[in-house]
Amino acid sequence: MSDCASPETVALRAGTHRSIGSPHILQLSGIGPGAALQGAGIEVAHELPGVGENLQDHFQVRMYYRCTRPITLNDQLRSWSGKARVAAEFLFRRSGAMSIGAGQVGIFTRSRPDLEAPDLQFHIFPLSTDRPGLGIEGLHKFSGFTASVSHLRPGSRGRIVVKSPDPGQAPAIWPNFLDAAEDQEAIVGGVRVARRLSGTRALAPYVAEEVSIGAAASSDAEILAAARELGTTIFHPSGTCKMGPGEIGGDPMAVVDERLRVHGVGGLRVIDASIMPRLVSGNTNAPVVMIAEKAAAMIREW
Repeated sequence: MSDCASPETVALRAGTHRSIGSPHILQLSGIGPGAALQGAGIEVAHELPGVGENLQDHFQVRMYYRCTRPITLNDQLRSWSGKARVAAEFLFRRSGAMSIGAGQVGIFTRSRPDLEAPDLQFHIFPLSTDRPGLGIEGLHKFSGFTASVSHLRPGSRGRIVVKSPDPGQAPAIWPNFLDAAEDQEAIVGGVRVARRLSGTRALAPYVAEEVSIGAAASSDAEILAAARELGTTIFHPSGTCKMGPGEIGGDPMAVVDERLRVHGVGGLRVIDASIMPRLVSGNTNAPVVMIAEKAAAMIREW
């Protein structure tokens, strides 16, 4: 996912997300940057250069650790007997591993102390795996836990471009992670924060070793190289149909106005995370619910 030169890798997994799907639908309909549409064999119905631009996402680096004690979900779910005990505990007591969310600890903090507001979000999981989505069978064979560090205020911007008039073909997606220097600095700072946490008096007795990056990566350049290799999306793509004034003197890259109406197209609105001019510094679900509630009220007024 960190290979920005291979957009198809991202497209196959993210194609149904609305911040991906909304600009793709507009472009398929002939609404978007003219040159890109023509290059895909699509007739331009309305030139709107911002469609698919301004892509932002929360980039995460999942740091996993070998634990000194067999107390993680890796241990509980490694065998059929362990799985049965977990199921029975939930069935009869409504407690245990099946009663909890994946992330047991959440932290908002700063990558450096001089920042006015937190720019990092941590999710700490009582399990470890090479990447999300592998299921129980993808858990490591050792006792492990994960500290996922995510950069909340990315300066990098990517784009989404239609590749074909066929709506079944996913668009090209360039996430452009870690393009901005401030993003690089923040993610390196986040890894160092995770290492400080793992070395605290409360946590250090449970840490046998840092596996994912490894202590050998100690310089900023080494940590950044590891982050590029290991990092991935946290599934918060936003901004690809951004809101803003589109009239003369406004934002030429804005796609929708303050009432979420597509500039220059009557009777059409976009209502999802793609309208965010700038990605929120946290999870996107609640803000998107708020956007939908506000849009529903505006549509009733119309």
